[in-house]
Amino acid sequence: MLQHMKNVLVVGPKQDYQSIIDVLYQEGTLHLQDVSGRFSQTESIFSPLESVSLDDLSALLIRINGIYLILPKEQGNPLEQDRIYEELRFKPTSELVTIISKVITDLELRTRELAVNKSDLELSKTSLERYAAIIDKIQPLENQIPVLEGFEVTVLLIQREFKDILEPIRSVLKEITRNQFELITADIDERTTAAITVFNKKYSEQVHSFLFSQNVNEVNIPKEYSNMPLNDAITLIAKKIDEINSEIADIDTDLSHLGSQFFQRLSVFKKLLEDREEEIRSYNKFGQSEHTIVIQGWVPKKFLKATRSALGNTFGERVVLIERECPAEEMEEAPIYYDNPRWVKPFEFFNRLVSPPRYREIDPVPFMAIFFPIFFGIMVGDIGYGICILAFALVMKKILSRLEWMQQLMNIMIICSIPTIFFGYLYGEFFGDFGEMMGWIEPVTFLGITWNRVEAMIPFLIFTIVIGVIHVFLGLGIGVIDAVYLKSRKHLFEKAGMIGVLTGIILLLLVMIGVLPEFILIPALIVLVGSLPFLLYGGGIRGGIEVMGTVGNILSYARIMAIGMASVILAMVANELGGAVGVLAVGVIIAVLLHTLNVILAMFSPTIHSMRLHIVEFYSKFYEGGGELYQPFGKKKSQI
Repeated sequence: MLQHMKNVLVVGPKQDYQSIIDVLYQEGTLHLQDVSGRFSQTESIFSPLESVSLDDLSALLIRINGIYLILPKEQGNPLEQDRIYEELRFKPTSELVTIISKVITDLELRTRELAVNKSDLELSKTSLERYAAIIDKIQPLENQIPVLEGFEVTVLLIQREFKDILEPIRSVLKEITRNQFELITADIDERTTAAITVFNKKYSEQVHSFLFSQNVNEVNIPKEYSNMPLNDAITLIAKKIDEINSEIADIDTDLSHLGSQFFQRLSVFKKLLEDREEEIRSYNKFGQSEHTIVIQGWVPKKFLKATRSALGNTFGERVVLIERECPAEEMEEAPIYYDNPRWVKPFEFFNRLVSPPRYREIDPVPFMAIFFPIFFGIMVGDIGYGICILAFALVMKKILSRLEWMQQLMNIMIICSIPTIFFGYLYGEFFGDFGEMMGWIEPVTFLGITWNRVEAMIPFLIFTIVIGVIHVFLGLGIGVIDAVYLKSRKHLFEKAGMIGVLTGIILLLLVMIGVLPEFILIPALIVLVGSLPFLLYGGGIRGGIEVMGTVGNILSYARIMAIGMASVILAMVANELGGAVGVLAVGVIIAVLLHTLNVILAMFSPTIHSMRLHIVEFYSKFYEGGGELYQPFGKKKSQI
């Protein structure tokens, strides 16, 4: 159902505007209206509240987020954060910016310096580790390297699959150095070949230029490690890496100390600035005079007392909340707030796929919460499938706990699994006819009909058409109630006339096929003919045409039977194929795969068609939409 909305004015001293706005923001119950132009007699008195530049707030938030990325995460202390928050929450924006800037300026410089130093050290460490790994690879070749004055040593690393390139390199080096070089190769591991070339330094530029042109991975060991035995180089590199690790650990200790010292304040600063940004963006909706601030909006009736108490506890009688008596046309503009029971709430997800209802319309969600699971259960109607859908929904709720839309969708699946199991018991289906073949279950006989869907196809079809009649007539009945509530005479006559005409048509059909006795024929004609003027008065020619469309709507409920039949037949095919295979294990795999496919289809197809039956066939009889969702000015209570 839709919660009753109250239009309110909040009036208080202008000097307290920041505190008033903050209390309303923290309470998070007021759907703001733009005060400008709402009071024609006071247009010369009230003007929009002057907005404040967001540049300083945005810049501070960027700086705080930068510090957050550097400092290690600390455990939040709610009590300490609440204390700091209450200390700062009512500060004017300019003063708040000054306080926060003063705290974070030195902190920002210190953290940035530590972060740069740490980054440089980590880069040096990575390079040294790379050199150590390369030296370790070429160490087995050390004894083959000649040590000569005026000669340069270069290390090449080549992937084994490109080892053939070494011969062309040897030929070119021989030509460049006039045969004053050595080229020693060895396989380092299963993927890498090391090539060490020793050549006269006077050919250095030509050699390196040639190697660069060949895209060869040339390794240049730093000078401080290149003119010494490789074992000594590895030892020195390891020592240097230990020193770097020690320096990084010291930096991490400093950052951890800064985090423990400032984390709680930074968290509060971030929340305060984000709140203040949101508040400032709404300033142009508030009105002001020389001494007064005025805020107007909608509050759900259930939150009105709490909102008034929040203002009273903070400001006493200096700030007042006034309930306004709104004319009917203004109430039409009220936002809508769904206030449904827990078992109905998940189905609001589907209703958000269409335009929200108008404030005075009847909320269709409770009706969907009743009929949607029934339609779903009738279509799927299998105990085994119902259990699988229930298990799947529970698992997905746990895995994707952070996705709100997925939580709502899985809640719908959990609710729908219950009628699925019930109708599965009625049909005697457990993974199709598997349960019946095993002697575990059999179809229930009710109203003289054994509800085996394959054998009772005609009764099943009639059953779904009857459901369509009930559902469509319910929609028309809601349309009548809406018309009375909105005082729309034409809509009232149209919906009432359509009910009468459809009733007459249905009675005539039942008489013609022999379900009702012939003496009903005359009353049926009277109802049909007597209802036509009401229909034509309310809906005109369009109303007459819509009657035939409504008959088609009723017949479209036969899709419930058709989809249900497709599901049970696929389940039976899975069992037949599984049993026809000579190898038990293979048969079980085939049956499981087909049943899995059928369960997946059972979650999608009945959902889509149930939605269509509601949104197209049911909603079209009373629902207009075009309303506005309640969007309170404020934040979620869990934010702090």
